[in-house]
Amino acid sequence: MALITRVARLFRSDLHAVLDRIEEPEVLLRQAIREMEEELSSDEQRIKLMKHEQSQIIDRLADLDHQLADIEEQLDVCLASKKDDLARVLVRRKLEAGQFQKVLAKRREGLDEQLKTLSTRLDDNRMRLEGMRQKAELLAAEAQSEGTGYGGSAPEPGQCRVRDEDVEVALLREKQNRSRS
Repeated sequence: MALITRVARLFRSDLHAVLDRIEEPEVLLRQAIREMEEELSSDEQRIKLMKHEQSQIIDRLADLDHQLADIEEQLDVCLASKKDDLARVLVRRKLEAGQFQKVLAKRREGLDEQLKTLSTRLDDNRMRLEGMRQKAELLAAEAQSEGTGYGGSAPEPGQCRVRDEDVEVALLREKQNRSRS
């Protein structure tokens, strides 16, 4: 039974290796990088919109503070003049402004939390993207050093290009190695 399991595992691993060659990991990795870049761009745009909304809320809260201060002054005048009808209208406006202030404060707190969460996610995704870019560069470098891409045929010896600088460095190493011997 153990022999059958081992043989089955061997076939599965060979099948996975064949699939990896067919899927062209380099292409899949580039696509994943593009998708991550789009997601990052979307998150950055969402953060900008949230910050804009947050600044609008802050401005509106400051306006409400000024309105409440004006209402307080007007209330003092009305109460001093014993104008209860006008005072009732001002008290209603004061209560409405206070309730609106609470709603805006809650919305601001919610935005602060969302911004914090989104910023953390954005930072994590940036790090993951950088890691994926490095993997893509390594994969491309491996493909170039092998002289083939995935699914391609091996080049002929005359097709490989060697730079003059590489020849000079190799020659110096050969001389150095022979002088030691």
